[in-house]
Amino acid sequence: QVLLVESGGGLVQPGGSLRLSCAASGFAFSSYAMSWYRQAPGKERERVASIRPSGGSTYSSDSVKGRFTISRDNAKNTVYLQMNSLNPEDTCVYYCNVQIFGNDYWGQGTQVTVSS
Repeated sequence: QVLLVESGGGLVQPGGSLRLSCAASGFAFSSYAMSWYRQAPGKERERVASIRPSGGSTYSSDSVKGRFTISRDNAKNTVYLQMNSLNPEDTCVYYCNVQIFGNDYWGQGTQVTVSS
């Protein structure tokens, strides 16, 4: 059973930083690309960043380039999203994602709120 559990969200002031974590289990983590998505109220879910199975970012959205960094630790079955220079537009629920044989699996999400 694929399980993705996000953590690390919270309230942060504009200009601040957070690091999100996603602990994965139930599949061969090191064999799959992983992604972070986010969704704001009333908006569609958008992909933020993706990383190859062995590491190395494959994608970052224009809205986060230069501010967010995706990474992974295959020994810990965990993917991270380091978020710097946060602004109120980054306020969203952030989700971890893996695609396995064409099926999307999601975590429960973690709320990030950027506000003074």
